[in-house]
Amino acid sequence: MAFKKGVSGNLNGRPRLDAKVSRCREKIIKALPEIVDALIIQAKDGDQQAIKILIDRVMPSLKARSETIMFDVPAGSDAATLSLAIVNKMANGEVAPDDANQAMSALSSQCKIYDIVELTKKVDELLERTK
Repeated sequence: MAFKKGVSGNLNGRPRLDAKVSRCREKIIKALPEIVDALIIQAKDGDQQAIKILIDRVMPSLKARSETIMFDVPAGSDAATLSLAIVNKMANGEVAPDDANQAMSALSSQCKIYDIVELTKKVDELLERTK
């Protein structure tokens, strides 16, 4: 059976929330401050599950962030000089290997973009000469 674009298979649409579920949610929302207070008390008493719930909901895990890498190379340095600076920083322990890898990846991408721009210019010049 083929499906027709724009035609729903559920003619009644999405089912509405059951009245019991809706009333239950309203009760929970009204009691939420008391529930949180009780959870805090349990956590203070050493309840590991209460501690986990509070930490997971209130203080979610932090995402890893890399620090900015500064290089002592002259402006306009070529890719080989920049890549050597990245490797040296990593070898000296000034930059984590993962951060050095990201920096090398960014440098590699920039080199590819530069190559594409230069090749496009050369192709355009050749096309102009043939006209």
